[in-house]
Amino acid sequence: MSAPNKSYDPVEVEALKPEEIERMRDEALAAFAAAADLDQLQEAKTAHTGGTSPLALANREIGALPPQAKADAGKRVGMARGAVNKALAARQTELEAERDARVLVEEAVDVSLPHDRVPAGARHPLTTLSERIEDIFVAMGYAVAEGPEVESEWFNFDALNIGPDHPARGEQDTFFVDAASLGAPGDAQAGDDASGVVLRTHTSPVQIRSLIDREPPVYVICPGRVYRTDELDATHTPVFHQVELLAVDEGLTMADLKGTLDHMVQALFGGEGMKTRLRPNFFPFTEPSAEMDMVCYVCRGESVGNPDKPCRTCSSEGWIELGGCGMVNPKVLAACGVDPEKYSGFAFGFGIERMLMFRHHVEDMRDMVEGDVRFTRPFGMEI
Repeated sequence: MSAPNKSYDPVEVEALKPEEIERMRDEALAAFAAAADLDQLQEAKTAHTGGTSPLALANREIGALPPQAKADAGKRVGMARGAVNKALAARQTELEAERDARVLVEEAVDVSLPHDRVPAGARHPLTTLSERIEDIFVAMGYAVAEGPEVESEWFNFDALNIGPDHPARGEQDTFFVDAASLGAPGDAQAGDDASGVVLRTHTSPVQIRSLIDREPPVYVICPGRVYRTDELDATHTPVFHQVELLAVDEGLTMADLKGTLDHMVQALFGGEGMKTRLRPNFFPFTEPSAEMDMVCYVCRGESVGNPDKPCRTCSSEGWIELGGCGMVNPKVLAACGVDPEKYSGFAFGFGIERMLMFRHHVEDMRDMVEGDVRFTRPFGMEI
């Protein structure tokens, strides 16, 4: 039996050439260095160290070499694979350190912050102002009265001496509720949508209900939401808030009304020198009637005729209009079953939005209804 032919020189294997092994190693090192994160590094690892990677396939070719060539080829491939694994481990350590440092910054928790990270809200300033006005009159002995916002025409108009032909009773000024929506099929079948029901246009119906439900003397303050067919703009809104006052007792006069108005503006705007004035006007439910003005709470009237001290708040007129007032019309008292020969009364009303604009220099009424917390939060949580 003859011995192995150790001098046999096979065709040289292309994958095991020194320059090829160096190329495979360099490509792997470049791929690891280019990996920007651990996910990319994992893809490069599979491509250059996995079972089908170039170096792994070259390692398999060693078995086809004669014994005298295997050692040299195995050494070259082993050194290349060792360099690749070392570079992989180094790059993985580097990327893991970068990830950990980034997580510490991005997920850092400031333990000195309050535990409650939810920002505090705020009560709407209209609610706060309405309650402050109530408090002023409750302290004077008045009661807070409320009534429905969907009201009958009798309470909203007739009982207040507002006749059928009055312009305020037209659809141009008033929201009417049709009969069908109230579940009145008889009216709907007759083709008559006039249900006699409206969205109240003022809080005066609460005064009527108070006079009917209570025995004189009656002292009530009536805040609430009212509705008009106005377009929403900087100074108007179809839904707004009013507050009205009613006092019915024996011997009440315009002097009592004037004193009540003076006390109110002093309590709301503070300081001495705050006073009111009355200008003759006409309202169906009061007689005599007046428009009430208060002295400008900014300039206190000093800007009138004084070009050196102009006042933007009152346009240098010295007075700011608040609303209407007057002595209760005897016809209103009679409609509620109150003897006008024995009792007299006074009433006044004004818009709370308008008062808020005065007190806090709010320029656009739309800010009050849009629900933006950036508007309500500066007013705080006053209770």
